[in-house]
Amino acid sequence: MTHQTLPVAGPAAPSKPRVKAEASLFTTVRNLWPYIWPSDRADLRRRIYAALVLLIVAKLITIAIPYSFKWATDAVVGKADHGLGFLPSDMTGPVALTVAYGVLRIVMALFTQGRDALFASVAMHAVRRLATEVFVHLHELSLRYHLERKTGGLTRVLERGRTAIETIVRMIMLTGVPTAVEFVLILAVFTLQFDWLYALAVTIMIIAYMLFTTVATNWRIAIRQSMNESDQDANTKAIDSLLNFETVKYFGAEEREADRYDRSMARYEKLSVKTYTSLAFLNAGQALIFSVGLAVVMIMCLRGIRAGHNTVGDFVLVNAMMIQLYQPLNFMGLVYREVKQAIIDIELMFSILDQSAEVKDKPGARDLKVTEGRVRFEHVNFGYDPAREILKDVSFEIAPGQTVAVVGPSGAGKSTLSRLMFRFYEASSGRITIDGQDILNVTQKSLRSAIGMVPQDTVLFNDSIEYNIRYGRWEASPEDIREAAKDAQIDQFIISVPGGYDAQVGERGLKLSGGEKQRVAIARTILKAPPVLVLDEATSALDSFTEREIQDALVRVSRGRTTLVIAHRLSTVVAADQILVLVKGVIAERGTHDELLLRGGTYAAMWNRQRQADAARDALRRADEEGDDLPENSFEPASGSARAAE
Repeated sequence: MTHQTLPVAGPAAPSKPRVKAEASLFTTVRNLWPYIWPSDRADLRRRIYAALVLLIVAKLITIAIPYSFKWATDAVVGKADHGLGFLPSDMTGPVALTVAYGVLRIVMALFTQGRDALFASVAMHAVRRLATEVFVHLHELSLRYHLERKTGGLTRVLERGRTAIETIVRMIMLTGVPTAVEFVLILAVFTLQFDWLYALAVTIMIIAYMLFTTVATNWRIAIRQSMNESDQDANTKAIDSLLNFETVKYFGAEEREADRYDRSMARYEKLSVKTYTSLAFLNAGQALIFSVGLAVVMIMCLRGIRAGHNTVGDFVLVNAMMIQLYQPLNFMGLVYREVKQAIIDIELMFSILDQSAEVKDKPGARDLKVTEGRVRFEHVNFGYDPAREILKDVSFEIAPGQTVAVVGPSGAGKSTLSRLMFRFYEASSGRITIDGQDILNVTQKSLRSAIGMVPQDTVLFNDSIEYNIRYGRWEASPEDIREAAKDAQIDQFIISVPGGYDAQVGERGLKLSGGEKQRVAIARTILKAPPVLVLDEATSALDSFTEREIQDALVRVSRGRTTLVIAHRLSTVVAADQILVLVKGVIAERGTHDELLLRGGTYAAMWNRQRQADAARDALRRADEEGDDLPENSFEPASGSARAAE
């Protein structure tokens, strides 16, 4: 599957094999390589070449630095041995070599920093492309995938994944490769300048150091993984609790939420302490191994000086080489630790890319062409779980410009109809067509651009009111947005609030009331101007007064459009051209409001029960306003048909 990046992310990321559950460094680097070495960016490839040249030069200078120290030492010792003293005129050689030592260190630092600066854009471009691909892929995955996962957990995966990509790219290219080059050069110096026993001793020390680091790090990785899981769990609980801030307040559950969060943090604390203590053990072991290796080669050099094979300058050279070796050797331990930890985090990111989209466009799928807006469900069957069917042989038609309402008890499958229309899921059998075109054969983008939705629970972006309305048609002008707000009867409210159209709505739109959020959703849909409209219980969560106002706006937005209304309150669908009564996934009744009342079946019973409930509410309201006692029969059924239906 080809994943296309967002416009800001440049060209689409290249396709690549995906890592398995237990990823290795090799497979991770192999999968990252198309991003590190982008075939479509010659400028980045030139930067990589230049960075490699600077790397080699810097390492050659690094090896030359201890030699300048050796030569300066030998020059000083040589003059002292000949009794020449330290007269200024005789200090030219040692001083020049000491100055050269300082200059070489400065030049090495400049080349190293230049290399890092050149490669920085390569590393961050890789982070950007892969992170954007994962983000795009998340939007391509099915609704089922997102309903089964917690948003907080996914955001942490993305956050850690971005950091992990940067860590792997930078650690390998800016630390791992240069360190390996330095190892080779230092071993060559020991072999050529001294003898193979020095190189053997250093090699044994390096092998012991890396083996210990590997074993200890693998032990720490298990601890790190558990710590990450506890951190993710605590973060998810925090986000879930804060998103339900009002619910927590309603039930006075602050202490319970705090205890729940603290239990997760207690586990995180315990594992974090264990992580730090294990790190101390690792560092101590590494220092011990290196110190033993340093002592061995220096003793070997002292024996060489005693035997006349080496000079004091050689002793200084050995010490300088070993101390110089310690930094890259220590970096190799850091590289291994960081890369192993990054692989844990990036595995989760790759696992997202491993997820196949449940709903995909067919090869050669064409755009939907809406000419009339005729919608048909033909013998549709569907179940979220194959063992439990939700819709059973559902067939109906919405003629162009007509309104069809679907009513029924909770769990009957009403909202499932809209999800199938949007292709969030695909029917098990049967088909859905718009103007005779099977929606399975058209692109999802064109299908969804032709359908407008006003949901029951409107969730807004944490941005301005204008941003949320503009979401319906991004290229709309400010005048178009204003007109849509007027049609949705929210323009006056927007003007009255501080900031107007630039006012922020808060997380999930919590700064707005339910009715205000619904009006924003209606304005957004009006701006989209779709030929087909779905109203999914758009007023069920509102009070009666607000419901009537919103209903007026919905009537205006649905005028002239093919409309499917999924209703909870039957009073909102009285004027529908056809009403479908859905019971346990089956259309039990169909007809107009009057026809269904005359039939005296399920719809009539539902209608009478709602009238009874409305009458009871009105009686309570009047009694509250007038201070009167309720009539004895205020809760009696409104008609005999309701009793029969019960």
